[in-house]
Amino acid sequence: MGSAGGAHLALLPMKTYRSRWMDKDLDSLADTARTFFEKECAPNEERWNAQQHADREAWTKAGDQGLLCISIPEEYGGGGGTFAHEVVLGRQQVRAMAPSLGLMLHNAIITHYFNSYGTEAQKQHWLPKMASGEVISAIAMTEPGTGSDLQGIKTKAVKDGDDYVINGSKTFISNGFLADVVLTVCQTDPEAGALGFSLIIIETDRPGFSRGRNLRKIGQHGQDTCELSFDNVRVPQSNLLGDVEGQGFIALMQQLPQERLILGVAAVATMEKALEETVKYTKEREAFGKPIISFQNTRFELAECATLTRVAQSFLDDCVEQHLEGELDIETAAMQKWWLTEQQCIVVDRCLQLFGGYGYMEEYPIARMYTDSRIQKIYGGTSEIMKEIIGRSL
Repeated sequence: MGSAGGAHLALLPMKTYRSRWMDKDLDSLADTARTFFEKECAPNEERWNAQQHADREAWTKAGDQGLLCISIPEEYGGGGGTFAHEVVLGRQQVRAMAPSLGLMLHNAIITHYFNSYGTEAQKQHWLPKMASGEVISAIAMTEPGTGSDLQGIKTKAVKDGDDYVINGSKTFISNGFLADVVLTVCQTDPEAGALGFSLIIIETDRPGFSRGRNLRKIGQHGQDTCELSFDNVRVPQSNLLGDVEGQGFIALMQQLPQERLILGVAAVATMEKALEETVKYTKEREAFGKPIISFQNTRFELAECATLTRVAQSFLDDCVEQHLEGELDIETAAMQKWWLTEQQCIVVDRCLQLFGGYGYMEEYPIARMYTDSRIQKIYGGTSEIMKEIIGRSL
């Protein structure tokens, strides 16, 4: 009985988890995405980390492969897919260890603001360029001192004739260094409370717009993140996203569940990759004359990590299915964002421990996963904010 549950089982291959909603079309996309990230991105990650941003050419190559705007209607240059296509793309990017190209932000978040709230003219003008990679996008919410408090935003857009004049600053803006257009949360009516915020399209070649330093982070070194400043930046009032002022906060609340779900996708994909790398390493690494996976403690640790990963996969799939049906609520989105990113950090940490000292070396993927994972519990809404959202719903 004892031997049947011992080292022999360590030789069994890991089973590959398959989401219930996958189909042949999504399998084909996964193959295309995997090839792109492994060929065009992963070999450049070390250089991109050093320069703190991906090459612009990588964006146009992604556009050529049809990997940009894949869930945007074809009439606007997109792929005509669903959120499931974004999940597959994001999963393959994480598994390829190629996080520097900010595709998930561009694809699954920013373009959907344009598609959901933009005027027909705005969609016709911007989305085809976003789909080709000609235009790289960013969204500017966070300000110095505001953090998760979106209602504390102080960047102002004041009407002057047919224009808005914008003043303020933003920080921690992903894609900010390369962005050609920044969807910016501005206060348009200081007296209107939550209805006093609007989303304004700001081209980065406008006079008065400037980028600060590209921020140095403990992880995700190649994902450009910078500060933005607006000093009397003048844009036409037609740059208001949509045609009604004061809808910015509502749009943010409606779109944040999808943003948080994308972070859950990254969390589970990282858990899968960490477990895969660790099982491989523990089968190859020997201590005291035998592979370290033959030690009970190693197998127990891996068993717990594998179980957490499987539960996370199932929870994520359920949320994806709800979202595809238009039924994912704010509270469930917060639950999955909080729990999945917490488990991501737990699993990666436990996997790193099994690498011993080598886990602390940057050339090992587990080390990069460890430092890249920590931000997941902060951006898109901190774990504490997620629990507050959940708690208020009870």
